[in-house]
Amino acid sequence: MAFERLLTAMHDPAVVRVAPAQGAAEPAPAAVRVAVRRVALTTNNVTYALFGERMQYWQFFPTGEAGWGLVPAWGFADVVASRVPELAVGERLYGYWPLASQVDLQPAKVSPFAFTDATAHRAALPAAYNRYQRCAADPGYRAGDESALALLRPLFGTAFLLADFLHEQGWFGARRVVLSSASSKTAMGTAWCLREIGGVEIVALTSATHEVFVRGLGVYDAVQRYDATEALDAAQPTVFADFSGDAAQRARLHRHLGAALVHSAVIGATQYSEGPRGESLPGPKPTFFFAPEQMRVRSQAWGSAELQRRVGDAQQRFAQRAFDAQPPWLRIVEHRGLPAAAELMQAMARGQVDPALGHVLVLG
Repeated sequence: MAFERLLTAMHDPAVVRVAPAQGAAEPAPAAVRVAVRRVALTTNNVTYALFGERMQYWQFFPTGEAGWGLVPAWGFADVVASRVPELAVGERLYGYWPLASQVDLQPAKVSPFAFTDATAHRAALPAAYNRYQRCAADPGYRAGDESALALLRPLFGTAFLLADFLHEQGWFGARRVVLSSASSKTAMGTAWCLREIGGVEIVALTSATHEVFVRGLGVYDAVQRYDATEALDAAQPTVFADFSGDAAQRARLHRHLGAALVHSAVIGATQYSEGPRGESLPGPKPTFFFAPEQMRVRSQAWGSAELQRRVGDAQQRFAQRAFDAQPPWLRIVEHRGLPAAAELMQAMARGQVDPALGHVLVLG
């Protein structure tokens, strides 16, 4: 069966192409075929591409083409063929999909609420990415809110878990958290969660282009441009939350703060950067924050249902503020078809997107 997919060069997320693919006429025994319908496209997807090899993101949906990968995206899909009695054709699902018109899954541990994809090549990959929610039994699902849910659920989940992790660690002894790429949606969500927790100063690092936007959000205690990084008080114990992934910017902050930098967390990469990597820096070694690990920790401590409730409640408060503000922090823009996704991925990888826009791809 012919379908389309958006292939991304593993060496550069700005190099993409729409390509036809051929699948089996029917899903395998005990499998379902789903049609991807609506997914969010954010700089989170650029992060998946840039960290594809190190964090195994390319392994979720292998392409069979050397040097080319399928970037995952969060959102909604429909079952279009099923060989699993519990899952009927037409059922709506939420989860982690390839940028492709279809994909086959092998459901296991099917409950009225969710199932796990047990496809062999995903068995050793993080469980959080292999779980698919059945929308009919999801109390937080509203058909009319799909675009907002696709956009905010994964980003805000990371934001909540990062803020929770830093708080759990006592801010590593810091009194200030500095967030780069402060106009990005995940950074905004993190600042919101940090403000709800309280007890730490929240400082934005941003570009001259986005400075006015970031100041207007009202979630940061202070806003500093990248070209004035050295204006930060170098005596203040600080946690750095790096959403930009720009190696030169990270090195500049490390060198300026030195011993005052008590923790350096790498969360994402809002745009492609060819800066120096792997060099020895003053202060703590930059450490990748892996949200599924904090999710596992909190699920054990609170229970999965309580974790989902807390994240959902905080996300609802954030969404109400983001969409109802005047002017809104976020406005959703829908794009149709994989060619549109190709153009958008290139723009995001080059840092050419308006931070006030939330982009959603509609495939059906």
